[in-house]
Amino acid sequence: MTQTARAARVVPGRAAVVREVRAAAGLADHYRAPVTARGPWLTAVLNDLAARRSRTRPVAVVVHDVLEDVPAAAAFLTVRPGARTVVGMLTAAAGPLPGGRPPARLLARDDAAADALADGIVALVAARRGPWRLDLAGLPLGDPTLRALAARLPMATLANQRSARLVDELAVAERTTDPREVDRLLPSLLPPGAPGFLRAAARLHASIGAVEVAVVPSGGGLVTLLDGTDRWPWWGSAPSGLRTEMGAPLVRLTASGWSGRRDVAGISARGAAR
Repeated sequence: MTQTARAARVVPGRAAVVREVRAAAGLADHYRAPVTARGPWLTAVLNDLAARRSRTRPVAVVVHDVLEDVPAAAAFLTVRPGARTVVGMLTAAAGPLPGGRPPARLLARDDAAADALADGIVALVAARRGPWRLDLAGLPLGDPTLRALAARLPMATLANQRSARLVDELAVAERTTDPREVDRLLPSLLPPGAPGFLRAAARLHASIGAVEVAVVPSGGGLVTLLDGTDRWPWWGSAPSGLRTEMGAPLVRLTASGWSGRRDVAGISARGAAR
């Protein structure tokens, strides 16, 4: 296999992760990453974690090109300390997420980059103190980094889950993408106690033309994420005109271990030696 990527590096901390998210924007665009795996959504998640003073810490695992100093692969993750350290996807650290399609991505330009990214993720969990759990959910079928991770972690389990998507059949609705109108109409759609992330993320995406709000005369409505002409119903409540149906399959990789065990340490060392 042609070597096209360097070894991965782990980048912790909010400010550093923001820089890596921006640097990987071209990679996300090229591989048509969903709205929920791109800069604005990830920035909204980072802001939410900071606002809640969450103990969950953001981490980026990044692989750069050999010939050019640009990302060849990137994973935006979270590390949640506790009795067992849990490593998950940054995309899912705040919500709710829209349903019906895989919301998360492990960005990799080619198989070599995916292999290097998998090595970096293994190194991240192997560096934890004590027990850890890797839980990467909401990914698409055939993800090359998941395949590489499963090959490196004999304790890993891959599972498929069928998602459910919200279908917009609102016949009569006031629809707008104007950021000021979105901000005005959102309170009428959100239930009491709705996560603050929902409004903050909707306002942020509305500012870049990536949200539509629909309000129906009978009450309620729908918030839809937009990616050009692609529509992704996100959150809604209305007496009629909304239904759910089966969506695309989602893949989840889980693995548990202890940082001092030889199997994990050995896997990490073999990955670093590539």
